[in-house]
Amino acid sequence: MKISKLSCAVLAALAATPAYAQEDASKVSKSGKASIETIEVTATKRSESIQDIPVSVTALNGQALENLGVDNFQEYVEFLPNVIFQGTGPGQNEIYIRGAATTQSNISVSSVQALQPSVAFYLDEQPVSMQGRNLDIYATDMERIEVLPGPQGTLFGASSQSGTVRLITKKPDHTGFSAGVDTSTSFTKGGEMSNSVEAFMNFAVTDELALRVAAYTDNQGGWIDNIRNDPSNGGYIGSAVVIDRISGGVLSDPQNTPVDSPENDALVEDDFNDAIYSGARFGLSYIINEDWDLLVQHTQQTLSTEGVFSYDPNLEGETSTNRFVPEDNDDEFGLTTWTLDGRMDKLEVVYTGGYLNRSIDSTIDYTGYTNGGLFSAYYVCNYGGDVAPEDERCLDPTKYYKEKTDSTRMTHELRFNTSSDNAWRVTAGVFYDEQELNSVGRFNIANTEKFDNLARTLVGSEGINTNGGPFEPSISFVNDIQHDIDQVAVFGQFEYDVTDDVTATLGARWYQIEDTYKGSTTTVDVSRRLRAFGTQDPDELAGIDAGAVDAIASGQLEVDLLDDNGTLTVDDVILKASVDWKVNEDVLVFATYSEGFRPPVTNRVGGGLATNQTGAFENFRIPVYSTTDSLDNYELGMKGDFLDGILRINATAFYSEITDLQTSRYDPTNISFLVFTDNVGDAEIRGLDADITWLATDNLVINAAFSVLDTELTRINSALDGIAPPVGSKLPYSADFSGNIRARYFIELDNGLTAYVNGSISYTGDRLASMSMDAYALEDAAQLVYGAGTGLSIEQEAAVYQGVTYPDSNGETFRGGRYIQDSYVLANLAFGITNEEWKAEIFIDNVTDEQATLYIDAQQYTPKIVSNRPRTVGLRLSYDFF
Repeated sequence: MKISKLSCAVLAALAATPAYAQEDASKVSKSGKASIETIEVTATKRSESIQDIPVSVTALNGQALENLGVDNFQEYVEFLPNVIFQGTGPGQNEIYIRGAATTQSNISVSSVQALQPSVAFYLDEQPVSMQGRNLDIYATDMERIEVLPGPQGTLFGASSQSGTVRLITKKPDHTGFSAGVDTSTSFTKGGEMSNSVEAFMNFAVTDELALRVAAYTDNQGGWIDNIRNDPSNGGYIGSAVVIDRISGGVLSDPQNTPVDSPENDALVEDDFNDAIYSGARFGLSYIINEDWDLLVQHTQQTLSTEGVFSYDPNLEGETSTNRFVPEDNDDEFGLTTWTLDGRMDKLEVVYTGGYLNRSIDSTIDYTGYTNGGLFSAYYVCNYGGDVAPEDERCLDPTKYYKEKTDSTRMTHELRFNTSSDNAWRVTAGVFYDEQELNSVGRFNIANTEKFDNLARTLVGSEGINTNGGPFEPSISFVNDIQHDIDQVAVFGQFEYDVTDDVTATLGARWYQIEDTYKGSTTTVDVSRRLRAFGTQDPDELAGIDAGAVDAIASGQLEVDLLDDNGTLTVDDVILKASVDWKVNEDVLVFATYSEGFRPPVTNRVGGGLATNQTGAFENFRIPVYSTTDSLDNYELGMKGDFLDGILRINATAFYSEITDLQTSRYDPTNISFLVFTDNVGDAEIRGLDADITWLATDNLVINAAFSVLDTELTRINSALDGIAPPVGSKLPYSADFSGNIRARYFIELDNGLTAYVNGSISYTGDRLASMSMDAYALEDAAQLVYGAGTGLSIEQEAAVYQGVTYPDSNGETFRGGRYIQDSYVLANLAFGITNEEWKAEIFIDNVTDEQATLYIDAQQYTPKIVSNRPRTVGLRLSYDFF
């Protein structure tokens, strides 16, 4: 039976599923019917068929991304149900896989807090992960996106704790010239127009030399409105009574205290959350001889955003917010990578390296910091003695934060692969990673003369990076941090064919990480503090905290990982083992054990005694560093083609144990006004991932994928009793069930034309926000600040919050609970016509105009909701030259 041209096109469309056909390859089963073709992936650092490796792999190839209209980070995650992101907008997200999620810090301190991600993010061979702010790489001219759920630490190192995401670019092609251009224009309901242009050109300069260039610009119009603040109609009240209530009654006569309400008339603007991606990638491939070749690539990208990507549930509608400072975020990076690939007899040798340089400039409205509790009146109201005049009054609470962060990352890896024809196979190598981050954050948070004076002096510290100071009088607090991470690792993986159908695999990785944290804040000399804990010199420790010596002696504070210079060093060996059985030529089953980890995290104010010494905080000290959290993973998987090759089912059941799960904490009322990290306890995760591809007919392809999760905290750090959710609670951000289904239907027309319809529906279930049971306290703040609650759902998890009873104005107590990020369904449609050279498509994204709760942001101490783009209708055109 001969396969029609349409059938081949249908097979190519399978690239839109996790098990994915080659773009221009078809496969014929023994019966002569069309069947699913698989692609080659490099999940094991060898090029192998996705169906033949005992690794759970999800992928979207270049054709899939084009079919789905996917370009940026938020868009492609939507079609990977075992992957989630949480954050406040483009360039400000964290990735989580298989429910291994915890609370990260907010964007304003993510660079200095240094909590490492649990998912490694790669562009080709280069790790580009960064704490707090995932590198938001525009997905243009991509070969595929690979997602490797579960620990991948033996091959991919630190931060591959719960998985790895890899963007694989298209490389220069030596066969000849080709070029293409894609453009789109769209209109968003209640928002601005968006438009994009992407293009590539490939040149075979000589038989040995090829060049590929890809460039893009994508202007994404906004839809969030910054409306006028009107305290009489649900806006920010700015009342002295509110300040007094939040601050615990520090004002003598709040009812009669004059107050200046914040104004934002000059900043009122519709659709003010714009985002612009622009960049280019250059690739050069040189065939040195028949055994060796060299690839060099450089990617340059700028991401510029204005406004915020969240709305205020206290205001009218689902696209309104009150902001009082012009906000922007400029995120630029340059990444140069190189790969030398060759053979020495039957041994494959690969040397790869990369240099990443990233710069972030941000201005953030910090007015909501006034809502933070203990220090509210201190920052806003003049009161008491030598701090201010006798006439008590509260000033305009408008505040801002400016960040300048520059980071670099240099990596080198040399690895060796034995021949895949052997009954035994080895992949082994060495890896070196050098990261440096310099961050200066300037906070305008106070209106008192005392803080204006403090702003003029930055605490000195040997070896820190400063921006010159003194700072302008409006700056009342400064973070000035240099953070260096050096890592060396040796890794190996051994595979042995026990029989023709059974293979055993054993992998291991030894690593050593040195973490050097230097700098200061306006009030804390971090470098001196860490050196004192490293030397354990009683005199130095006494100068920091008189009780620190006893806290170390009693074991309350752990400092053994610090050397005399305050550098934190950790080393260990992690393992992986698996057995796979090729049941027949179409079905593979496997069992795997694997380990993953995140390195320790140093705290700026480690060792400090909590401000509040009652209830849950009595005798509490901030850890000098949070210890390594580790993940042990057990999984059973199956990959199979059925019904003579027209149905593919890949599924993996897994069980994971997390020990000493790291989390971010911020409690200015009770502990410290600086964010720090802690180990919340232990957790277990049980789950099932699956993806399905079905060639329903020669004209219809159906793809589906889903993830089922059951997460549970099994042990709580005693210092977090009554603060973190109790034993038996769920981990944050991950739904019990999420999934999607996609269909692509083709119709052959005359003159070589093909019409098609694409449709997709994705579902995400209810998710809990954060690791802290602070929802009722935040609701109380919202009532005070806006005069009304948020209307958000809350799951109560404890009778009281933070382990003690705090009476509010009604004599009630703060219960412990977390906000619920409610479930949502998103649907997309596209109608197009194409031949081998051009394509025209009309698309409707978010057909039902669903306002999904993607993330609840508590950075302003009253919740804001990060949501998706409203219904968007547009036109895509593309043309390829050969």
